[in-house]
Amino acid sequence: MELKRVVITGLGAITPLGHDVESTWAAAVEGKSGAGPITHFDASKFKTQFACEVKDFNAAERFDRKKLRQLDLYAQYALVAAEQAVEDAKLTDEGINRQRVGVIVTAGIGGLHTFEEEAGYFAIHGEEQGPKYNPFFIPKMIADIAAGHISMQYGFHGPNYVTLSACASSNHAIIDSFNLIRLGKADAIVTGGAEAAIFPAGVGGFNSMHALSTRNDDPTKASRPFSGSRDGFVMGEGAAVLVLEEYEHAVARGAKIYAEIVGGGMSADAHHITATHPEGLGAMLSMRNALEDAGMQPEDIDYINAHGTSTPVGDVSELKAVVGVFGEHAKKLNISSTKSMTGHLLGATGALEAIFSVKAVQNDIVPPTINHEDDDVDPNLPEGLNLTFNKAQERTVNAALSNVFGFGGHNATIIVKKYKA
Repeated sequence: MELKRVVITGLGAITPLGHDVESTWAAAVEGKSGAGPITHFDASKFKTQFACEVKDFNAAERFDRKKLRQLDLYAQYALVAAEQAVEDAKLTDEGINRQRVGVIVTAGIGGLHTFEEEAGYFAIHGEEQGPKYNPFFIPKMIADIAAGHISMQYGFHGPNYVTLSACASSNHAIIDSFNLIRLGKADAIVTGGAEAAIFPAGVGGFNSMHALSTRNDDPTKASRPFSGSRDGFVMGEGAAVLVLEEYEHAVARGAKIYAEIVGGGMSADAHHITATHPEGLGAMLSMRNALEDAGMQPEDIDYINAHGTSTPVGDVSELKAVVGVFGEHAKKLNISSTKSMTGHLLGATGALEAIFSVKAVQNDIVPPTINHEDDDVDPNLPEGLNLTFNKAQERTVNAALSNVFGFGGHNATIIVKKYKA
């Protein structure tokens, strides 16, 4: 069976750097940080008191009261990003067969804030009042509900579900969408991820694992991937959504094409519930699988958007994996971690970094890894790599590879390249 080509025809995002793709991309190229003091709750007693929040978001301006009662913040973000992507792709134009348009928009955690509110209320009042829960509690909380809302909003009847693999969730969603389209199961799929976990349970839970940076005195410089003084990741929130579409279907309707997605690789570390394999064995397998799927050689890749969370173990293991896969060509690559600016969007991070990879291919610009200081070198990192420190770099980017790794040892890699008719 001949597999169909798959292209990207729509992009949407709401992030700590902006309320759409263009403002987010512009801020990333400029090397801006989205970090600041937490405003979603009083974090003064927490070890970490900052995060990369979405700024100036007013849900009441976007949704009516009835709809808001049904939507956790993560789903609100998902609907905003999906609307942008669907409109960008003109996916509701006359002639679109909505029975062949799917939605796979996921989350790593889902409605954590809703769960926290409802469980907290019961813990305080349950003994005297008995069980008294909001009827929207369960449908607001579950991680698949954003995909359901998107399909209902647009009448998309194609494949509709979520992939759940912690921080690898949205890359897995993109890979599933890619495979369904090239197998002929759908004409287009709205895919990506959303997350909104900057609340007491999220921050407190990650603090208890010593996973978050505690650089409270200087939040904008806290996310510092690959630097010697890095002390953990910075939580982010928001959503990123792409429209993947079968090539001939897109051309026939005159769709704008950003790039082509050509490969997806997946693997497991089979090592630890939270830590990556120290030698990057699972990451190597994921990247090799993606290259094989794309029919490409390591030398065909120009840019890697690294998972690069700014954790002591994870950054080293990923770069070891890059060297293991790319050999000497690793020194000719540009590598960067955009999490230095956006923070870690958990289940949405793969989709946002897929968009950054698409924009790098489209514009021949590699966004930077900010917050590096020349005297702050980690001696455990492989030498000779171009980690695109502090300043965006212009170069030809014919193909970009994007890695994401999740708790449980889940690894997922995608490859996008310049579109050619």
